[in-house]
This record gives sequence, C-alpha cells and structure tokens, in this order.
Amino acid sequence: MSRMDFANSTSLCDERLESMFKNGIDGWSVGTLTVRVRYSRGADFSGTCFYADCRIYINLGRHLKFPYKLATNLAKVQVVRRGWRRQLVTIETRDAYELAMFIFMHELYHLLVKRARRNTRQKESMCDRFAARFLVDHFGAPIRDGDNRPIPRESWNFQDLDGFVAAAKDKRRSVKAARTPLLPRTPEQPGQQLLFAE
Repeated sequence: MSRMDFANSTSLCDERLESMFKNGIDGWSVGTLTVRVRYSRGADFSGTCFYADCRIYINLGRHLKFPYKLATNLAKVQVVRRGWRRQLVTIETRDAYELAMFIFMHELYHLLVKRARRNTRQKESMCDRFAARFLVDHFGAPIRDGDNRPIPRESWNFQDLDGFVAAAKDKRRSVKAARTPLLPRTPEQPGQQLLFAE
C-alpha cells in the first residue's frame, strides 16, 4: 500500500498537486512517500529522489513562463563515428502543475527502479519516457522535435517501462495504462507567465 506525506510551499494549489501525484502512484507500491514542492533558487526546475527514505523533492522557478518547452531524453541514441548523439525532443507543459507532474513522475520512476531491485544507473531516458507518457495520456501534452514538428509516439515510447519495474507494482491493484485526462488542455496565450505569490 502507498501513502503520501505531502507538503507544498509554493502558491500552487495543495489539493490539486496532491491529487495529481496520488493519481501518478496509483497501482504502484512505494510505501510512505514524502513529497515536497518548493521554489528553486534560480534554476528553471529540478527534482531529486532519495531512495533510503522514499523522498521526492520538486523545485520550480518563480520566473517560468508557460507554455514551457522541456528538453528531454526521449529520442533513441544514435551512434556516430566518434561517439553518439541524440535528437532534440521537447514536451510542452501548459502550466506549473504539468511541469511539476513531469518532474514527479520522472523521480517516481527512479524510485520504482530501485524498489524493483533493478540497476539504478543510467536510467534518465527511461524516467523521461515514463513521465512523458503520463503527460501525453493524461493531459495531451505535445511532443515535438527540434524543428517544432510533432513526432510519432512509437519513436519515443518503445520500451516496456511498466514491465521493467513490475516488481514494484501494488499486487492488489493494477496500474492503469491510460485514463481520462485529469484536466483538458485549453488554448492559452504564448509567453504567459505563472505568477507565484510571495
């Protein structure tokens, strides 16, 4: 069974954030998960997962403007003559709630990998795909290439992410692959700034 110890020190709605995060852990066994949402000290955003006591920290910049295009590790790595490269792929977050949800799901997957007793090294791409899948399925978040063109889902959603961490599933519940979006996406003015209360 999973429980959440949630606290938010930003101006975002506590109830909305907590409900979104609880929806994200539905079907997974994470024990008592401590989640803290706070302002960053200047960076656009960051997230941290502490395995030992199941803590996730989400840091959001006060200065962010939305919609916000988040650069990801979704694309497959391409081997080139002297190494490798990865195509730029972005996911558009409509507001700070969606950005916080992406960070939360990314860090949650790190925790699921650990709880499933998998090797935790070099899992950033899988964590990004897990988070992106959630935003696409629940919020219709667009995913685009470096030229701002939509890219097909099969080009980034090609791994069995749930199967990889199957040992971390809640045996009494099944993880729902797709649900009705929590909030419909609506057109907004480009460059809209999210104003945080002091």
